[in-house]
Amino acid sequence: MHCPFCGTDDTKVVDSRSIDGKKRRRRHCLKCNKRFTTFESVDKPLLMVAKRDGSFEPFNRNKLIAGIYSAIKKRPVKMEAVTAMVDEIEVELATEMTGTVSPDTIGSMVMARLRDIDPVAYVRFASVYLAFSDVDDFVRVISELQN
Repeated sequence: MHCPFCGTDDTKVVDSRSIDGKKRRRRHCLKCNKRFTTFESVDKPLLMVAKRDGSFEPFNRNKLIAGIYSAIKKRPVKMEAVTAMVDEIEVELATEMTGTVSPDTIGSMVMARLRDIDPVAYVRFASVYLAFSDVDDFVRVISELQN
């Protein structure tokens, strides 16, 4: 790490703390004896969602939370469970290191987790994600849940 005052790279870490997912390091320059602070964070790869119309857009965590929230509305599901679910999905997608992902993949991941959390929310999400066109679609998904 280069000293911002004299430019030398002969510095020493005096203190290190984690703050908001970042490492805050207090450093001491061994040449000019000045102190400075640096912040380190992990660079997440940019994840792009390949839309059905052929366009691409960056993965939007808030958009995913909003979609899940509409499925769990007025259900006994805590917001912490939704946040944890989205965290898991985001980590799983990032570890695959593909760069692009389809909405179908994301939808399937959400459905698999919602099925375990709340069956009603699962059916609600499935009705939008799978674009149910008639009552038979609802009956099919509910019968799958019962089996």
